[in-house]
Amino acid sequence: MPELIAPTSLLRSSWLAAWEEWPPGAHQDGTGLRLAPEGDLADPEIFSEWVGRLLQQADRSVAVGEERVHATHWWIVEGDTCLGAIDLRHYLNAFLLDVGGHIGYSIRPSHRRRGLASWALGAVLPEARALGLERVLVTCDDDNIGSARSIERNGGVLEDVRTTDTGKKRRYWITL
Repeated sequence: MPELIAPTSLLRSSWLAAWEEWPPGAHQDGTGLRLAPEGDLADPEIFSEWVGRLLQQADRSVAVGEERVHATHWWIVEGDTCLGAIDLRHYLNAFLLDVGGHIGYSIRPSHRRRGLASWALGAVLPEARALGLERVLVTCDDDNIGSARSIERNGGVLEDVRTTDTGKKRRYWITL
């Protein structure tokens, strides 16, 4: 049975095994990789520093830096196996309103088509409500049919499909 957990250094080996399934340079939405320090995440100290940054990003008393927003990160796990990641951005900036939305997620390639994205998105919606959000924006690439279905299964209503700096995006709103 999958569960959402806070990122932890205890799952470094499993997270790295999941990460290696992705093509080099692939974007993994919801992982917070942009917060990773310089260096190799296989290094336990660098990995621990990155996990600390992920956890700190949810703390509204700590500044997050220019062009960033506060966000809560979770890893999708089964036992000690990391299956993916999902994050909830507490508010939107201009980029997120256009392209990224409130919630981003990615599922390890070997564990797709099991309903994990739909499940994880549904599990995070109450967390968004608890933050005081009345609706959330969730986006996906226009050609990502699986993600579009996950969003629609959770009540997503398509607002539009737009061309952005990162490609064509489907933009859905979910009322909480």
